[in-house]
Amino acid sequence: MFAIFASAIKYISVIRKILVIRFRRVGDSVIATALCRSLKESFPKAEVHFVINENIAPLYYGHPDIDKVIPFSERENHGCAYIKKVWKTVRDTRYDAIIDIYSTMKTSLFSLLSLRTKYRIVRYKKYNSFTHNYRIRPVAEDDCVQNNLRLMTPLAGEGELHPNPHFRLYITDEEKDMYRRYMVEQGIDFGKPVVLCAVTARLAHKIWPYDRMTRVLKKMIDTFDVQLVFNYSGEVEAQAARSIWESLGKDPHVFLNIQANGLRELCALVCNSAFFFGNEGGPRHIAQAFDVPSFAIYSPDISKKFWLPGNDSRFRGISPADYVPQEQQKGMDYAARLGLIPEEDVWKQLKGMLDVYLPRTKIPK
Repeated sequence: MFAIFASAIKYISVIRKILVIRFRRVGDSVIATALCRSLKESFPKAEVHFVINENIAPLYYGHPDIDKVIPFSERENHGCAYIKKVWKTVRDTRYDAIIDIYSTMKTSLFSLLSLRTKYRIVRYKKYNSFTHNYRIRPVAEDDCVQNNLRLMTPLAGEGELHPNPHFRLYITDEEKDMYRRYMVEQGIDFGKPVVLCAVTARLAHKIWPYDRMTRVLKKMIDTFDVQLVFNYSGEVEAQAARSIWESLGKDPHVFLNIQANGLRELCALVCNSAFFFGNEGGPRHIAQAFDVPSFAIYSPDISKKFWLPGNDSRFRGISPADYVPQEQQKGMDYAARLGLIPEEDVWKQLKGMLDVYLPRTKIPK
């Protein structure tokens, strides 16, 4: 009888409100949606609230796995404004669980101001023993998604957990169609596939040498009947993209005139593309979130093993660590480490994927 009663109590002890904290940049937050999805699938009646930086919050409006987006503006990310916003967040809603993916001293404030919350979950750090009652040690062998999903484990006592490693984004059919019409107006022919190319990057250390990138793009144009849309933002990236286009002889297969004004338009651009190629970063994560095949070049300090989650043939990459282990790269300058990636291997692996995912676009010999 007692066992039946205890089982019934466990059944009705359902998590109702969950706060997931993931500041930082686009890629980090996109990957975090796998945790949000897993929480929704494990606790269908629960609300998942997502703390994020304001500039990337539009990505998650209307997302099926996120019930409420809590954006922090640049001003609210500092000083008294930050304390006030955190206080309001945890006092306006009584959360049953707070999951702090970011796991810094700064984000510990959410749990410090909400010690009544039953589950205060964080990655293990020496300084968070007081603020959090569940500290999960990361596993070095696992990728970023699996380590995020491990943060769910303390909730096993509240119901059956359903970890799902597939992160996703969402935009409406209307947004996709509107952007598709815009692309047609800019000269895109959807009778031929579109390859979205991240030829440059916001951070200089993530950029594969432009001369190598140019030669690989030239091979792609010469081999496949494709249209390359260069993705870039800001004047510095625009100048780099234009320089590559000029080095390609201003080839008409290359489009510089298709711009994504905001992250939701970038999602629409990704959805209207057949493939992604270029430097690893947020756009590549967005491509994977929409199940668009991709091949990325990883810079020396970005772990492909960690940041390329899953073992899916649709999503591949190449890294200096594929040739020389990171611990053996100590003492080498950054350019030399990037130079460990052979240009011919980039083309060989990229072409192998394009042969599969663009099967009818080869240019006849």
